[in-house]
Amino acid sequence: MLIQMEINQLPTPEIEFGAPGTFIDPKVGLIEAGPFDLRFGAAHKKEINVGFVGNAELLKNGTRWFQRCNTRISSDITDSTQYLDFPGFKSIFRTPLALSEQWIIEINNNKLETALAIKNSKSRFEEVLDLYVDSVEKLADNTNIRPDIVICCLPDSVVQTCWSISKSLTSKQRHLIKKRQAEREQGQLFLFDIEETETDLLNRNFRRALKARTMKFRMPIQIGTNSLFEDLNTNQDAATRAWNMSVALYYKAGGIPWRFKTEGPETCFVGISFHHLRTPSQHLVYSSLAQAFSSRGEGFALRGEAIPWNEKQGRNVHLTNEQAAELASQILREYSEQTGGNPQRVVLHKTSRFDDSEQEGFRHGFRDIPIVELINIMPTQFRLLTYGAYPPRKGTLCTVNKEATYLFTTGYMPEWRTYPGPHIPAPVRLMSNDDVDMHQVASDILGLARMNWNTASMSSSHPVTIFFSRRVGGIMAEVGENEKPHPSFRYYM
Repeated sequence: MLIQMEINQLPTPEIEFGAPGTFIDPKVGLIEAGPFDLRFGAAHKKEINVGFVGNAELLKNGTRWFQRCNTRISSDITDSTQYLDFPGFKSIFRTPLALSEQWIIEINNNKLETALAIKNSKSRFEEVLDLYVDSVEKLADNTNIRPDIVICCLPDSVVQTCWSISKSLTSKQRHLIKKRQAEREQGQLFLFDIEETETDLLNRNFRRALKARTMKFRMPIQIGTNSLFEDLNTNQDAATRAWNMSVALYYKAGGIPWRFKTEGPETCFVGISFHHLRTPSQHLVYSSLAQAFSSRGEGFALRGEAIPWNEKQGRNVHLTNEQAAELASQILREYSEQTGGNPQRVVLHKTSRFDDSEQEGFRHGFRDIPIVELINIMPTQFRLLTYGAYPPRKGTLCTVNKEATYLFTTGYMPEWRTYPGPHIPAPVRLMSNDDVDMHQVASDILGLARMNWNTASMSSSHPVTIFFSRRVGGIMAEVGENEKPHPSFRYYM
């Protein structure tokens, strides 16, 4: 059989900042044009108030690091377009980091050591968690001026003994999880590394639990350890750490660092996924999760209805018609609250196929939206080889027999003159039952990959609609089934 292959090269999406013009590299854009929210005038923050909680040693290390970030930090790597000097927080974001004794809560070291000495891992986890949650609450209750963000400083002893513990599961639950793990190892399940794994179901994570518990205080937090604060042989150079931390902190504190340049109608991009929900019952329950982003840059996450999981179903979880329609209504309500109106276009991303019930439900829920597109972004074993030292370029779009469409979201980057990856790039397969322009679909995905505000690097590969699904789902699982998680994406980064 003759195979027909069409290969196109999509341009690197441009991103917009405070001043007019567009850029490719977010670091260069921030240095030359400032953050995007400079366009909002008075809404741009005049300073970022940073709070700290932790024991005395880590508070000292943490505050010293943030004072350092108010100054220039030279990169250890010279003559590189990837590793730029860090000019200082104020030079980048046009607003300084404000540190004050009134926003520092010291956790008594004796109390922390007593909690860490508890032999039962679950009790130790909860006691240490309570110490940090109580400290964040004190800062949130500050009657003078609240900090915009709190840095939770974790010493090595907390990271080593409390970062992850085994969940209390029934023998039936463990059997089902181990069966799914065996299926994955036998190749019956082919998943993105961004999706929930069996380890997530078996273990609790301190970071996720802390974010879930502090969410109710309406106070974004950021985890800080010596791997961030100190110059070690095992971590990145100081300039790179400062760049990545500062972008994430600025977004969590209420800013918008940049947005990708969009054309056409106002669009709401939504990622649909499923994640385990922690319940007091004896059964594994999944919940649908929607991560949505407007073309303006607003982001929010919503949890849908619980879906009981059974052995026959495996990972092939789907919404009913009614559940899909209700989730669509939730998305539009939250979008309207965030932006003041409905979008003209809704694009749904999912890493598994939409079944008939889901398609009908979403189309009914979005019936008043002029353009609705349902897109599958699937992992694949398809590969392309090139002549020469480097793999296909990032943004390569390959169509086979006018049917199968593959997009390389990683690959050779001419801006860096290299491929910044350890393995042969694996494209994603794009599918849709709708009559869509696959070039536009692929361009949207590449653009949404630029919206990862957890890093200053331009090498992000997955669109934000699905990239943070594992992280967001893990935090929502800690919130519990009877509580409503806060929708703002700032609490999940």
